[in-house]
Amino acid sequence: MAFASQKDFVSGLMFMAVGGAFAWGAVNYEIGNAARMGPGYFPFMLGLILVLLGVLVTFNAFKSGPPGGDKIGALAWRPLVFILGANLLFGALLVGIPAFGLPAFGLIVAIFGLVIMAGYAREGAKLKESVILAAILAAGSYLAFVKLLNLQFPVLPWFLAN
Repeated sequence: MAFASQKDFVSGLMFMAVGGAFAWGAVNYEIGNAARMGPGYFPFMLGLILVLLGVLVTFNAFKSGPPGGDKIGALAWRPLVFILGANLLFGALLVGIPAFGLPAFGLIVAIFGLVIMAGYAREGAKLKESVILAAILAAGSYLAFVKLLNLQFPVLPWFLAN
């Protein structure tokens, strides 16, 4: 089977898998209909749309492409590790991990940890740039989530909150 684009083929399969998982997970909730939507309606429809998009992208992989085909390159491990690690670090710092004795450090510290670690996903990352971006993002997040939306979660580390 000859593909004009390996990237499109794999992307289409990925879209179908994620969309199918969303739709399958949504059937555990009441779906309802367009006039009376249940809690499972939006994720179910979103999953179906993603599956349809995946089918279209997969079929597009068989059409004409660049000479030699659009091949998949090597897996970029550095961005993968740093971005996933930054998200895990954010969750751990925001609410803590009591089983490991890690207390909650709050929103501000979690955002700084997230942005600084994610910044190292690219070559030539500068700590100064990441700290400036983290400060802006932390201030905006505090304003949006704590002040405007009145969400209740730890903002400061446990030792500064009292």
